[in-house]
Amino acid sequence: MSETILALLNRIAAASSIDEAWERATGHFASLGFKRVNYGFTRFKHLKTIGDPDDALFLSTCDADYVKRYFQGGFYAKTPVFRWAERSSGICSWTWVKEAFEAGRLSAEEAEAVRQNAAMGVVAGISVSFPEVSSRSKGALGLIADPGLTAEAVDAILAQRKEEILAVANMMHLTIVHLPQLSRHRALSPRQREALEWVADGKTTQDVALLMGVSPAMVEKHLRLAREALAVETTAQAVAKGALLNMIFQRQPEVAQAAR
Repeated sequence: MSETILALLNRIAAASSIDEAWERATGHFASLGFKRVNYGFTRFKHLKTIGDPDDALFLSTCDADYVKRYFQGGFYAKTPVFRWAERSSGICSWTWVKEAFEAGRLSAEEAEAVRQNAAMGVVAGISVSFPEVSSRSKGALGLIADPGLTAEAVDAILAQRKEEILAVANMMHLTIVHLPQLSRHRALSPRQREALEWVADGKTTQDVALLMGVSPAMVEKHLRLAREALAVETTAQAVAKGALLNMIFQRQPEVAQAAR
């Protein structure tokens, strides 16, 4: 591995925000011929669902129309590479999708997804499915080949740069999952975070009121708003979810992340 890649990995690992790690990794992927990149991660996978989409993290360098259709419209779940990522870990090019489509081996829904992608100029690329230690977590990355880059050319890039692509992707993923996942859907105020952190430490409402210098009623208000922001019923659930999303006991970056 070159010194340049080692330096990049160190820069990604030192990122203080999700956006920073994302931009450093995707800048490198763009230099390899993949300016369009999609990434998704959830800690709330259950059976065949990713859980509440507002709790998942979606990142993309694609244009707004594609992002809206791919993520918000749920198009990603119909693609063959998503099905592959659900049950696999590792890296693969999309050549197998092309071959399966041409041989008629895809389901009707998957075949239609391939046709729709082709209409949008998405015809070749690479997928990375990250191994997870939790049965509820799953993350995956899609690198869409630049226009004019054929499936054969992508295979050649993968053969030559596989370990490099995996190293950058894995470092990006590991860095992102340890950073606060901030979005307009799950925003906590500094006082709400503080109240949850004291509760997590085992403090009572009276204790938290003294520590924060406010009334017990104000503590209850902070906790209620935190529960609402995290879409849970109890304060214990808010503590657990806030911890899973790295929203408490974390040094908060000054700039919030872009909408997911």
